[in-house]
Amino acid sequence: MDFWKQFKPGFTILAPMEGVTDIAFRQVVARAARPDIFYTEFTNVNSYISEKGRHNALERFRIEESERPIVPQIWGTKPEMFSETAQALKKAGFPAVDINMGCPDRHVVATGGGSGLIRTPELAKEIIRATKQAGLPVSVKTRLGYSKVDEWHSWLAHLLQEQPSALTVHLRTKKEMSKVAAHYELVPEIVDLKNEISPETTLIINGDIEKPADAQKFIDMGIDGIMIGRGVFHNPFCFEKTPREHSREELIDLMRYHLDLYERYQLSPYDPLKHFYKIYINNFPGASEIREHLMQTKSIPEARAIIDNL
Repeated sequence: MDFWKQFKPGFTILAPMEGVTDIAFRQVVARAARPDIFYTEFTNVNSYISEKGRHNALERFRIEESERPIVPQIWGTKPEMFSETAQALKKAGFPAVDINMGCPDRHVVATGGGSGLIRTPELAKEIIRATKQAGLPVSVKTRLGYSKVDEWHSWLAHLLQEQPSALTVHLRTKKEMSKVAAHYELVPEIVDLKNEISPETTLIINGDIEKPADAQKFIDMGIDGIMIGRGVFHNPFCFEKTPREHSREELIDLMRYHLDLYERYQLSPYDPLKHFYKIYINNFPGASEIREHLMQTKSIPEARAIIDNL
């Protein structure tokens, strides 16, 4: 059975986010309230194939059994490298593979990868076909278009012609980044397009969704699953089936767990960890001042000392 067919409509995914969804943070989210599916951070197929970048790539694909099901996400521009990487991922025991065709980062786009592939649709097709050679279910995560919203029909139709196992649509263009509201008004038309061209493709939406209840009306329209990204920064418990209020102590305990995991997996450097502190130290008296102190720290023991004194 196709990996995606085991999930009932309304399933949830933690979006792959560069510098965020590493092995430590995925486990933090799993402890708080796990989604149905995790994704890895996106990984360059060139790095995975080359000796020079392989160590970094393997780190990105490091997982714990408790995180399964988890889908590796890959990006690049060379079809043959997608094929080779997908074959290696299959041997490593991953149940599916996702292709990033939506990242708007200018460095990624400059190489032609991520959302840069929207401008080279034939290459995008070649990449999907090459990745399928490994025998894994292949999904694609993309955006509505590159510069204009009205690109969505031709671009998504182009992808659906390759009958991906799943298609995740971030409801904005590359140019829009996350600066405008997601274009939810297009959901019914996107569902119709998918049903017309590739009815067996699992359809997922992403953009401005902060909790499963937010997306129920879209599930009723025919969307299969939802993907939450930035919403996890507003609430690490966002995947709860029955939302409830969480105490300051629960958030601080979650931060302690994150610090412990960062040490356990010997992740480095320290400074990127500071980006997460606003998740845990927020919405209580004195939180702003505490965050300010945390941002001055230079090590995990220093950060731990501050929260232990709360």
